[in-house]
Amino acid sequence: MLNQTIETAVIVKNKTRLEQLTERFNTTDQAKFYIAQSKANFLMKKAKTAPSVFAKTSGNNAIPEMEQQMQASDIVKSESEFKPYEDEHKKFYLSFEKVKKELEGVLKIKVLEQEYLPSYIFTPKEIVVVIGQDGLVANVAKYVHGLPMIAINPDTSRYDGVLLPFTPENFIVKVKEVLNGNYRSEQITMAEVVLNDEQKLLAFNDLYIGVSSHSSARYRLEFNGISENQSSSGIIVSTGAGSTGWLSSLFNMTNGIIRTFGQNSEIERLKVSKDYPNLFFIVREPFVSKHSTANIVAGQISTNQILTIESHIPQNGIIFSDGIQTDFLKFNSGTIAEIGIAKEKAVLVI
Repeated sequence: MLNQTIETAVIVKNKTRLEQLTERFNTTDQAKFYIAQSKANFLMKKAKTAPSVFAKTSGNNAIPEMEQQMQASDIVKSESEFKPYEDEHKKFYLSFEKVKKELEGVLKIKVLEQEYLPSYIFTPKEIVVVIGQDGLVANVAKYVHGLPMIAINPDTSRYDGVLLPFTPENFIVKVKEVLNGNYRSEQITMAEVVLNDEQKLLAFNDLYIGVSSHSSARYRLEFNGISENQSSSGIIVSTGAGSTGWLSSLFNMTNGIIRTFGQNSEIERLKVSKDYPNLFFIVREPFVSKHSTANIVAGQISTNQILTIESHIPQNGIIFSDGIQTDFLKFNSGTIAEIGIAKEKAVLVI
């Protein structure tokens, strides 16, 4: 029996790279010309600084003609490099139109651009269909309040799609399963930060706590009843879903240092599922000085545990989630952040 409470499919998408370039330069032709001309000028500059056999054998009078020929050739070559933007855009909208057509016979449709997510209020009468890259799924999850998400890979030749299990050809089956109330899903643990002024922010993959310029951040960190003043390039808090992203790069850095300077074996990388129940935190590049120590540099946050961070950053302190710096909370002196496991989970249909 169909779930009569669901009336609308909200299709969440982001602008393609071509659309973003067109916004920047007003028209697609201007964007194409700018990129082609910039590349041609760069190649021409390199050619001028390199020894030229042609110039030596033909004399100085041939150089202007040679430059014209090279510039024309370089512009043609550079214009061909714009083609991936156009191909990607075309493929995305072919997939997008197919998704819309499949949904039209089942539900009402509403299209929502990523930039409007923070101001949109989702309701239980909606089902969420995400079409785009993995990062879009992570961003959407923070705003849908546990509604089931059906994530579609619009171009399997371009995107790995770790969080995109479906294609425009097979997703509609999952929509009908959700409507029937008989579907499988992954319940993905999210992180939550709550400030002392009660502002909140969720993270599907990870949180960054530090300075917006990524320069040295000063703060007081407390975990498991132990606290210390620290100075570092920031703190990363990761979920299981985010463990293959930013967190894994910190393991890569650590193992690179061990291989170069140490004699111990490498640290085994974390291998946890997307629905792993705990969080991880790592302090990036902690600095030891008269006012800072580095005894608490990593840990695992389980249920009912809280990582507390008190800002000593006079200005430009920031907390952002999932690599999106426009999705942030200010974290300046006087601000205290409590970070733990969110009660709300992301529901990804599989």
